[in-house]
Amino acid sequence: MSIKNPEERIIVALDSPSFGHAFSVVLKLREKIKLFKVGPVLFLSNGPNGIEQLKDLEVDIFLDLKFHDIPSTVEKTMEHVVNYGVNMFTVHSLGGIDMMKSVSERIKKEAKKKKTPKPMVLAVTMLTSHDEKNIKDLGLDSNIKDQVLRLAALADKAGVDGIVCSGHEVEYLRKEFADRFTYVVPGIRMDDKTHDQKRNITPAEAFDKGADYLVIGRSITESHNPEIVVEQILDSLK
Repeated sequence: MSIKNPEERIIVALDSPSFGHAFSVVLKLREKIKLFKVGPVLFLSNGPNGIEQLKDLEVDIFLDLKFHDIPSTVEKTMEHVVNYGVNMFTVHSLGGIDMMKSVSERIKKEAKKKKTPKPMVLAVTMLTSHDEKNIKDLGLDSNIKDQVLRLAALADKAGVDGIVCSGHEVEYLRKEFADRFTYVVPGIRMDDKTHDQKRNITPAEAFDKGADYLVIGRSITESHNPEIVVEQILDSLK
């Protein structure tokens, strides 16, 4: 299969606590990859200053902190998100429709006030580390597919921009919601190592099922030659 502009649709996850390592990875890949994910590990060890230094390398940032709290608390974080100048960020859809709606409305106001592009709001459905047993343990009485569809419907009503889901869910989400959302797929497998992910998929499979963006982390960042791994991924999509 041939994917249009795959280098613009791959997000490299920087999950190392070492800013030096993360900076080195971005420096090596920025000619090929535009978008990099900063999650809680890197953010908590380096803070907003780390984001600023990465942005100085002229790359875009996906802030993946998965906000999940009462609506007023999460809403108040939106000023900071806009100030960080990130391109997209995550909230947990399990936080509920009121929380997601508050975020969607507040982020628009903050971006307008700052006269800056609005970051994309992405709602996380079910973590890719969960399987059917896990959601039963959580007390959820439906299967993963039904639960993801239910959460996506709430996100739709709340006005979020995109959905984070596994590659196994993106196909039926597209059938249900078409192009209403931007679909971001983590849990991308480049080898037989699943780590703590349980619902994995290859890059080609994920794009074939309808993903807009892929999040790939350790396969790239833990490699001695991340540039070569990225080239291999891009070649596999031509």
